[in-house]
Amino acid sequence: MDGNGRFERIFRSPYAVPNGIAACPDGVWVVDQITDRVALVSLDTPNDYQVTHFLKDYPSDSSNTSGLSWHDGDLWLAANGSSDLWRPSREQDARKGAGEVLRMDTDTGELKERRLLPGGGGTHGIEVDCRDPDYIWLSTLSRQTLSRVRIADWSVNSTIPLQHDRSHGLVSTEEALWIVYTNERTIVETDPDTGEPGRTINIPDDMPQPHGMTRQGADFLYCDATSGWIVRVHDVIDG
Repeated sequence: MDGNGRFERIFRSPYAVPNGIAACPDGVWVVDQITDRVALVSLDTPNDYQVTHFLKDYPSDSSNTSGLSWHDGDLWLAANGSSDLWRPSREQDARKGAGEVLRMDTDTGELKERRLLPGGGGTHGIEVDCRDPDYIWLSTLSRQTLSRVRIADWSVNSTIPLQHDRSHGLVSTEEALWIVYTNERTIVETDPDTGEPGRTINIPDDMPQPHGMTRQGADFLYCDATSGWIVRVHDVIDG
């Protein structure tokens, strides 16, 4: 834990390059950027190897996965184009520079839905809208925006601007969106209607770099694709 007690390394990912994380009632899902597998792990006290109990995992049809969201038994994966930087290409990989969104059943691992990113380009953060789960937030990086997309017909409902380059993880609450900016090492509270920034959480230099992010109760959890650590940010949400 850091000096002020707010940031805590809690365990290492079961995969080497965790680039998306999504809490659920049974624990937390983590996705690997290289293999694009997804694993459900517990949030128990880690063992001597600093990992927690591995519950199950699935292969996915995603590629270069850079974001993850869980809602109502489904995982949503942000495929940030092709994975040829990391591994041999597969037939189902997204095309280079063309993001896609995949929906997976967490009971079976089966692919339920696959959509192109609106407007094309790359994508990182992805989050089902907490206020209305008929919509999903997607980072549309080619235009430096977040897009709120209606799931039923994949139409763009609204967009808000991003404040910095390399936005990453997203958390949706009733009052705000919280956006990770990896290069700035910040998590910024953002008005979902206007994009105006609010509070900023600065990640200390001695803590792992923030990539994917999820909410667990009043806390945020983020993953670091470079070190493999999962970090807890304590007491972000009031009430």
